[in-house]
Amino acid sequence: MTRSEVVLVGVDGSAASLHALDWATAYAHRVGWSLHIVCSYSLPSFTAASLDGGYAALDDSTIQEGAKSVLAEAEARVADAGVHATTEVATGDAAGVLVELSADYGLAVVGTRGRGGFTERLLGTVSSALPAHAQCPVVVVPLRAEAHRGVSWGEAASPDVEPTGTSGAGEIREVRRIVVGVDGSPQAERALQHAIAQATAWGAELTAVTGVPVGNAGILAWLPSSVDREQVLADIGAGMDVLVDRYEAQNPGLRIRRIVLDGTGAELLTEFSTASDLVVVGSRGRGGFRGLLLGSTSQAVLHHSACPVLVVNKHCQD
Repeated sequence: MTRSEVVLVGVDGSAASLHALDWATAYAHRVGWSLHIVCSYSLPSFTAASLDGGYAALDDSTIQEGAKSVLAEAEARVADAGVHATTEVATGDAAGVLVELSADYGLAVVGTRGRGGFTERLLGTVSSALPAHAQCPVVVVPLRAEAHRGVSWGEAASPDVEPTGTSGAGEIREVRRIVVGVDGSPQAERALQHAIAQATAWGAELTAVTGVPVGNAGILAWLPSSVDREQVLADIGAGMDVLVDRYEAQNPGLRIRRIVLDGTGAELLTEFSTASDLVVVGSRGRGGFRGLLLGSTSQAVLHHSACPVLVVNKHCQD
């Protein structure tokens, strides 16, 4: 097993981070990877003011024991998953720690919102900073994704198992439907490559989406009235077909649904997230006429997606 066949997971004991751990465990189980679970903390100079108006010094060993307790809970959560897991207590800013570690891992997974208190705010700040700077793809799992379907560890080996309802500890979130944003940029093409890898790993359906705002307030509003906007959409769709056809030819048996719609990339991907199990985006698209999808879009999707989001940024190592 190579170093890259390991999923890096940031936890802090919050419900959000544990749901992210569930997703990471499901993926690792599916592809035969292992997990490396990290809880990081920063030691503040002082805690809250004491009753006498002074400040109580915060002992490093107390915080470290708290982090170890978080990791023990995480280990217990994945104990029956059939996935090898290691843990690490790291000192430092959570975002910085995970960004630095990401160079050695094939995938990083975090949740969208963490806790305050003795651990550094892992989720929230981290769920924005890590996708932007990590050296591997990052999956951000929203807390509301807990309502997604799941199957037990024992059923996970069969791709034909039907969903059994709400996921929890010891359950796998099946990924059956994946949507990827495509806008013709190199980063979007890399996102498509990773989406194909995810679809192959999960045995999932894959849909490629391009958004083109053609309404009165859209980018194409400047076009003369004589221009057929439907033809513009068709022409952009033809460009998508050239790209997608190439990847289908390279992956026998792969079929990618293609959709070109009126709207921004953020709007469309967020809407599609309500009926999908994973959204895949690049971190930055092209400017001008086709700068519709990535960059600000990836941030918007991260904030509003109803399902996990995989972000492929420009720093990701091939």
